[in-house]
Amino acid sequence: MTVYVDDMLRPARVGRGRPAKWSHLMADTSEELETFARRLGLDPTWLQHAGRPTEHYDVTATVREQALRLGAHPIRYGREGGLYTLLKAARARGDAAAAAEYETLLAAERARP
Repeated sequence: MTVYVDDMLRPARVGRGRPAKWSHLMADTSEELETFARRLGLDPTWLQHAGRPTEHYDVTATVREQALRLGAHPIRYGREGGLYTLLKAARARGDAAAAAEYETLLAAERARP
């Protein structure tokens, strides 16, 4: 089981805060995500899409770097992140064949430069 953080780094301003660059923190399980988020000092109420394959936290670039230092695996935003979400959905519904296919596609995507 693993925690991931993507490289979206989309500029945004939340509330009245300073502009920041945002990415997504996600994990193979809700428990892993919750535990890792606590280590990062994230408020549990910031969790988005709880209990679904798209479950994640939005994190600033600074928190993303901290997550990487704590062992989160970097993934690319877009195709790799989408395949990861599809893999989680296949696992959640117990579809081993689809999960195996998405694992193969993810491995190929990760191998790309």
